[in-house]
Amino acid sequence: MTRLILTTSASGAGCLQRAGAADIVIPFEFQFAWGRLPSPAELASLLAPRSTRHDPALPNWLDQIGRGREQIRRQGLGLLELCRQCETVELWIDPDPNAQLMLLQLLDYFRADGKVISRLALRQADVEIGDTSAETLPEWPQAVKILNDHLESASRAWQAYRQPTPQDWVDLLAEDLSVLPQLRQAVLELLEELPMRSTGVGATEMLILELISAGDAHPSDVFPGHRKANQRRVFGYWEVGSLLDGLAHCPAPAVSGLDEGPFTLEMHEDRNRHARYHRSKLKLTELGKAVLARTEDFSRHNPIRRWWGGTELTNQRLWRWDPANRALISP
Repeated sequence: MTRLILTTSASGAGCLQRAGAADIVIPFEFQFAWGRLPSPAELASLLAPRSTRHDPALPNWLDQIGRGREQIRRQGLGLLELCRQCETVELWIDPDPNAQLMLLQLLDYFRADGKVISRLALRQADVEIGDTSAETLPEWPQAVKILNDHLESASRAWQAYRQPTPQDWVDLLAEDLSVLPQLRQAVLELLEELPMRSTGVGATEMLILELISAGDAHPSDVFPGHRKANQRRVFGYWEVGSLLDGLAHCPAPAVSGLDEGPFTLEMHEDRNRHARYHRSKLKLTELGKAVLARTEDFSRHNPIRRWWGGTELTNQRLWRWDPANRALISP
């Protein structure tokens, strides 16, 4: 019997593979919490079979299959085709918001294929799989068979996140989301990344300003990680680097002292630039201090243009979130 596990991080996949949890373990590391969402057609192409004439410049889910799975890569199977060849398919999903978005997208994608759904099960816990040892894997919750309630909730939430305003996503808070036990917290954490009512920046940006305000701060002090002060889960390394860029390299900076940028792969590959970046001594500007004190609005002084789900945020169309009252504020 071939057992397949689909999971949401390379570290989690490594842990499951070392533990011998399945015959095949494949990580998905799509980024849905940051940037423009792929269109339905782009997602279909991403998960489709890869032909021998495939343009290597076009992304495909097989690109994420690591060493030891060359046969699957050579076959060029689409995700559905691989799942149909396996007797069981388990989704081991991390609790962070981006992993929850991947769960929503996968369940929405599988929904139309009854053959795959019939062999699909879900495992969820409140810890990261990559932080789990092989010895503690048996303590994870039992696999739950995917039923129609899971599919309906996931599809409804995924479509809500794709909408051109956050209103449908906020409306999820009034629904019973318990069939997907980590979803409600993910809904809230993602809403907190909308610009705040008084500051014009999201929760992670506010935390970056707070960490810098403590003094003697370098860029590494604001990045997330094990035993790091930044414990927010929505954004990872590359996204936080972009947020710090946005606070420091703008017409009216909230942060001074960032000596390099932009935060790109090219910068990381240049040893001197990368070292200079990490030696930067960060401080808050007067605007940064005022934003942190909630007496000034960052968006009044700087251009805003970024994506939150299907919503494009701009200065003229700046949806905001009031966390104290759990209220969405329209532009």
